[in-house]
Amino acid sequence: AYAADFAAYGLTIAGLAVGLLVAGPPEQGWLLLACTVLGLGSWSGVAYLLHRHVLHGVQPFCQWHAQHHARPMALIGSPTLLSASLFAVLVFMPVWGLANVWVATAVTLGMMAGYLAFGLTHHAMHHSRSRNPWLARRKRWHALHHHRPAEHAGCYGVTSNVWDHVFGTAYRRAAEH
Repeated sequence: AYAADFAAYGLTIAGLAVGLLVAGPPEQGWLLLACTVLGLGSWSGVAYLLHRHVLHGVQPFCQWHAQHHARPMALIGSPTLLSASLFAVLVFMPVWGLANVWVATAVTLGMMAGYLAFGLTHHAMHHSRSRNPWLARRKRWHALHHHRPAEHAGCYGVTSNVWDHVFGTAYRRAAEH
């Protein structure tokens, strides 16, 4: 199921992108591109908020996420059906209600692309021996998150530490690197 999440989202993202390119209204092309970029760009903030407030504060998610902290090399992730349902209910449907189906598809495409990038980055943090400097910095940041006691939690950002600095959850030692 863990690897299926990457495949399912990869295929869904490709399908949504092709759908927008082939069937989307050509006169809305630039708007749809902007909405896709907006969805992609907003993912890091959403991921930060979910990690900090849901995975570290709301049951049963907190308990499930604690399993990842206890066994960081285990292939533990959100069930695809759950995450896909949340994208449908919390992203696609509200945007469709506010705009139109094409804008909703574009925003959802961007958010899902951010989610996939997040998942691949998180997987690489725990399982890759890459010497990529960006990934090495992310791995150090994430290690600080994993190895601090719960009462001193922080470093919630996976693909970016921007939101940790904005909301004051960056460790001073981590902020110096």
